[in-house]
Amino acid sequence: MTEQLVEITGLRKRFGRVQALDGLDLSVGRGEVHGFLGPNGSGKSTTLRILLGLTRADGGVVRLFGGDPWKDAVELHGSLAYVPGDVTLWPGLTGGQCIDVLARAHGRVDERRRADLVDRFDLDPTRRSRDYSKGNRQKVSLVAALATDVELLVLDEPTAGLDPLMEEVFQQVVHERRAEGTTVLLSSHLLGEVEALADRVSIIRSGRTVTTGTLTELRRHTRSAVRAVTVRPPDLDRVAGIQDVRTGTDDEGRTDVHASCEPDAVGALVGALHDAGIHTLTVTPPSLDDLFLEAYAGPDR
Repeated sequence: MTEQLVEITGLRKRFGRVQALDGLDLSVGRGEVHGFLGPNGSGKSTTLRILLGLTRADGGVVRLFGGDPWKDAVELHGSLAYVPGDVTLWPGLTGGQCIDVLARAHGRVDERRRADLVDRFDLDPTRRSRDYSKGNRQKVSLVAALATDVELLVLDEPTAGLDPLMEEVFQQVVHERRAEGTTVLLSSHLLGEVEALADRVSIIRSGRTVTTGTLTELRRHTRSAVRAVTVRPPDLDRVAGIQDVRTGTDDEGRTDVHASCEPDAVGALVGALHDAGIHTLTVTPPSLDDLFLEAYAGPDR
């Protein structure tokens, strides 16, 4: 069984009249990249602040490396690095000096990795941080965290302010750190980023965990989109598990079929289309965007 570096059960936190967390569960196994998803106000940042020992929980169990993040914060912080989504730096220091201060707080800096990251993120470490854009301030925090030899990276909207090229560099570096055995807890609004990186995903809503699992596991409960062009009209009445069926005729008299299909019904649907003479066929599994919307679907949506 995989060792759990993060174990959260029944986590509760209230701020005045606002119930920020209402029984949230979260587990992150050693060596995995875990996507932590939810819109603004869902409780992601509060969960991370409790995990980092910056806020005290009202109830539930929170274990980080087997310890209590509130009581053992100083000891535990030596094994993790944190990147917030809104980075504030010391305006009078250069980017390189800020990296020095931040990295030393994490400990065990790999100087060769640091130099490589400064180059790959195209960061000028000699400029004063007061002259940095939001994206460059984010790069400073990323370099400081990713250059350290820590067991856990806690990344809260880590690519905020980065352009697409730098987002790609970030993804490459996370893949490399995962290959080295580093565990990553990634909170992001960029669902494509999480889909590209995460081994498992947890989606939260109103302070509770809605669903968790690998993308493959989550997709088993969501329909795929099917589009086909067949020589003859297919007999779809015999296929159970399909919905939203739309058919038409193209310019050459062939049948154009659109449908959504349960995972267990894909084989039967393809069989029916094959009997009608497949000209073209596309089966698109649900994306993380689809899974996210499915988790948030409901009468109050």
